[in-house]
Amino acid sequence: MVELDDVDRGVLHELQVDARKRTTQEIADKVGVSASTVRNRIEHLEDEGVIEGYYPKIDYEKASLPLQILFVCTADPIERTSMVEDVLGVQGVIDVREMLTGHRNLYVEVIGTSTEDITRITDAIHALGLEIESSEIMCQRRVQPFNHFHLSADHTSETEPADE
Repeated sequence: MVELDDVDRGVLHELQVDARKRTTQEIADKVGVSASTVRNRIEHLEDEGVIEGYYPKIDYEKASLPLQILFVCTADPIERTSMVEDVLGVQGVIDVREMLTGHRNLYVEVIGTSTEDITRITDAIHALGLEIESSEIMCQRRVQPFNHFHLSADHTSETEPADE
């Protein structure tokens, strides 16, 4: 486990807001350090595995993949962790979330163009020995940056009274 200070948390927050468009200088200005410090911190956080990668947010419907389904599955608790890689190997699976509980312990997000795609994926999941407890058509997924102890004058509320 890596001990994070306010600079690390600020850098992580700014990367979560928009890692692609933020320059190290812009991050440095927000966090209150030099751009070289930001570069060093990012490199250290990557080396330590805190930052695991940078991923695009894809609108699958606009990419001609209109069906997005969430399968809630149950795997044998002993085999659950080893099954994750097998499930990720199924074409159309884009995300697997492993839960600690013994029942309903894998959440599998899949995409497809037709019910035939979803049926193929469902059959493949069953063939791996997973029990699908429920399936839900996803409409939208929203995420936001985790703002853990990030302090910045830029994040103050506009409704705060001005100094008189």
